[in-house]
Amino acid sequence: MQSYLDFEKPVAELQGKVQELKALAESGEAGDIDEEVTRLEERAAEQLKDIYKRLTPWQKTQVARHPSRPRLSDYVSGLITEFTPLAGDRKFSEDAAIQAGFGRFKGQSVAVLGHEKGSTTETRLKHNFGMAHPEGYRKAIRIMEMADRFGIPVISFVDTAGAWPGIGAEERGQAEAIARSTDASLMLKVPNLAIVIGEGGSGGAIAIATTNRVLMLQHSIYTVASPEAAASILWRDAAKAQDAANAMGVTADHLMEFGIIDGIIEEPVGGAHRHPAKIIEATGKSISTFLSDFEGMPGEDVREHRREKFLNMGQALA
Repeated sequence: MQSYLDFEKPVAELQGKVQELKALAESGEAGDIDEEVTRLEERAAEQLKDIYKRLTPWQKTQVARHPSRPRLSDYVSGLITEFTPLAGDRKFSEDAAIQAGFGRFKGQSVAVLGHEKGSTTETRLKHNFGMAHPEGYRKAIRIMEMADRFGIPVISFVDTAGAWPGIGAEERGQAEAIARSTDASLMLKVPNLAIVIGEGGSGGAIAIATTNRVLMLQHSIYTVASPEAAASILWRDAAKAQDAANAMGVTADHLMEFGIIDGIIEEPVGGAHRHPAKIIEATGKSISTFLSDFEGMPGEDVREHRREKFLNMGQALA
């Protein structure tokens, strides 16, 4: 059953009428309803198109968090063959919020890592809603260093509200793990690509997104802090999250303008959650372009490209 967001209410009402008419037709209580159903479906499609043309930053935040939005596991299943997951940081334990391993993308060996939020209550709890502990980032470092050793490109999928802020995580060196993961990502001599598929929150996202190229899905968000956290800090009121989202420039369009990201992957009308196969296919095309652009580039040049990208960030606005 389709889950509708608050601002999609007009579409939900039209789709509800369509379902009522179809139910009446099946029970024999209605005559020929094909014309009316077609008319209502066309109106619903137009409404949806109109709504998604003018989404506010807060509405995009809601879309980015939609429970049916494709997760890391969906992209891996749809794009990566022979995927072999690797677990553990070799220091403390396995962290399920970050998944990582090796596989093939269109026959080419790639390392894949990213945040997994889960898609059911059980899996969300298992993966801690995509909020990683220090051992998750240390696992990411291990995979990146292994990829670098064997000359294998790294593809990162970002989808987290932020790193886990619990006492245990802080005791085990959360900030240090994030910093070392960021450093490991920056120092690679193999090309690396990050794609923000949902939320890109704070250092928890940056730790695996300091890459040669950063892409965002059209209705994803990328921000220094979640709108709720920013509102709590600025106004001491998490209820002002909508104001924070509007003020911070969290959307792909804003971040492209600021030079923070390098490209936007357009989503189907109604968001990635309505057409998962289409957005996974579009993401695959972007990965192909990236691998082609960096094919054969010497390791030192790859590292220098990444270095210059981040050093030049914000120069156009200075």
